[in-house]
Amino acid sequence: MQIQELATEVGFSPNAVARELRTTKAEIAHTLGLSRDALSRASRIGAPKTQTRLRQMLEILNRVEGLVGSALVAYAWFRSEPLPGFADMTPSQLVRDGKADGVHAYLDQVLDGGYA
Repeated sequence: MQIQELATEVGFSPNAVARELRTTKAEIAHTLGLSRDALSRASRIGAPKTQTRLRQMLEILNRVEGLVGSALVAYAWFRSEPLPGFADMTPSQLVRDGKADGVHAYLDQVLDGGYA
């Protein structure tokens, strides 16, 4: 996944992200704990909260894609894989709770060959 292809002058494009992940904007909004309007109304797409969560998700997916082989598998991992050490919360739950840095720390440890 080429993150730069998902960006516009306003920020990350929910339409482009949904196309890339072969899903809907509504599903992405739900995954990120955002309202449907956050990814469909022009006035809300550029909001800091919306763009921050999209960016955090894309950063994590980009890191995981190299490990799992595709953006689709990375997205499935993001939505469903409980992470040890985080009360078995999924990466999407952690991002919703403002703990994207914890997911990055987990990935750093795994990529360095450690166990999380």
